[in-house]
Amino acid sequence: MLSLGAHVSPLLSSPPYAPLLLYSVSRPPSRSPAAPAAAASAPRSLCFLRRSRSRSRFAAGRTRRPTMAEAISLEAGGDLYHDLGSAAVTAGVALALLKFFEELAKRGVFEQKLSRKLVHISVGLVFLLFWPLFSSGTYAPFLAALAPGINIIRMFLLGTGLMKNEAMVKSMSRTGDYRELLKGPLYYATTITFATSVFWRTSPIAIALVCNLCAGDGIADVVGRRLGTEKLPYNPNKSYAGSIAMALAGFLASVGYMHYFHTFGFIEETWYMALGFLAVSIAATLVESHPISSELDDNLTVPLTSFLVGILLF
Repeated sequence: MLSLGAHVSPLLSSPPYAPLLLYSVSRPPSRSPAAPAAAASAPRSLCFLRRSRSRSRFAAGRTRRPTMAEAISLEAGGDLYHDLGSAAVTAGVALALLKFFEELAKRGVFEQKLSRKLVHISVGLVFLLFWPLFSSGTYAPFLAALAPGINIIRMFLLGTGLMKNEAMVKSMSRTGDYRELLKGPLYYATTITFATSVFWRTSPIAIALVCNLCAGDGIADVVGRRLGTEKLPYNPNKSYAGSIAMALAGFLASVGYMHYFHTFGFIEETWYMALGFLAVSIAATLVESHPISSELDDNLTVPLTSFLVGILLF
């Protein structure tokens, strides 16, 4: 260290290097012509960057995509309008079908009992065909139930005499008495409303309820009156032909709608479900053939049996 300092100090103090040392110390560092502009522009560029970022955030706020909650709200609103339209179409078709059978009753195309059973068979089964029109929204089953729900009100008004419609009474009652609408037809509409709003299209119980009530019970009466010569030993008002027809019709209709809803992805089509439908149809047939169904009403006992057995199996 001492020897190095001894060699360096003479060099710095010698005359040839003194001007260089003084020049290097006294002269300010050189700047390029662009340096002042860069130095002056540096603060402005930071401010501009801050302003540009704030503007970009403001623009993003104006053009941002909707949040998940907003997207769900928009989708729910779209489903609601869609389901309202589907409910209007379904109710319109159901009312048009009733009007059609009213006109047939007025013109006497079919006898009264056959006309009543045709209404019984067709209205509920046609109604099931429109279930896939509705969305998977929360309000869909309740909006779908508006059509049979409106029919509940109509049956009540007609059955109490508050509203008059002789053609409808004739097409839906056994004897033409308007008070009959407070029994079978009211139970019928209530069952379909219950199956729609509570179980809906993802449940085999809904299929079993509607198909055994509409197809099973309806076909039993039509076949029993024409081919039912041999009566059941425990009920002379019921026949073997009618009971067999009821079990087959209810089962086949249930399996058909199982396949129909499976094509839309609502339920899984399995052999277990098919066998369950067979068990429900047989149980509903046995109860319908019992004298208690005549005393109460088969429009009450058949869906009640289908519901109880369906709860156990499905």
